[in-house]
Amino acid sequence: MAEVAVRPSAVRGACQLLGGLVLAAGAQAAAAQAASPYAVLTGRWLRPDGGYTIRIRAADAGGKLDAAYANPNPLPFSKAEAALDGKTLKLVFELRAGGYNGSTYTLRYDPADDTLKGVYFQAVAQQSYDVRFVRARP
Repeated sequence: MAEVAVRPSAVRGACQLLGGLVLAAGAQAAAAQAASPYAVLTGRWLRPDGGYTIRIRAADAGGKLDAAYANPNPLPFSKAEAALDGKTLKLVFELRAGGYNGSTYTLRYDPADDTLKGVYFQAVAQQSYDVRFVRARP
């Protein structure tokens, strides 16, 4: 096997280049998340009056949310979307599974106290309730 001489400066240069690429990729991902108005919504949200939860795993640039509901059993949302109305983040969730028959949460994000506030419409009973979700701490 032949030996190859490698200059230390070449190794340092390659490491610096590789490290720079990794840092740049991480910075781009962080900037994209920071630029998205929906990034603040990710997490687990708890409704204190009943233990119901909404888990928002991700939000794309168009406001489509990867989210699920639990009461405490998990249920999928048929619709989970967010939209920016001026400076207000508005969220709409619709439940069709498990006898919910089109019940909806229409919420807004309140950055002052890091909560989701709004109205739950219970479609079966045709009644609306004021609700609030607080961010669950890990």
